[in-house]
Amino acid sequence: MNAIIDDVRSEALFASDVQRSQQPTPELIRAAVTATVDRLGESGCAERVAQEFGEHPDCAIGRMRWARGAVQMAFA
Repeated sequence: MNAIIDDVRSEALFASDVQRSQQPTPELIRAAVTATVDRLGESGCAERVAQEFGEHPDCAIGRMRWARGAVQMAFA
């Protein structure tokens, strides 16, 4: 179950406006995940991720790697 929750959180952070260059705190990451899921829903977050991987796969890979690591840190 935690893997599914981590996937949803990672997709939400990916779909959010938070950027790696902001060096976001764990609090900001958690807030962005919550706000993005509230705004787009789980399926909306997944749709945004799919769209970005389709349009910009070279950039999307790095962003998802960052999102996964940031979520693991923020929700540990």
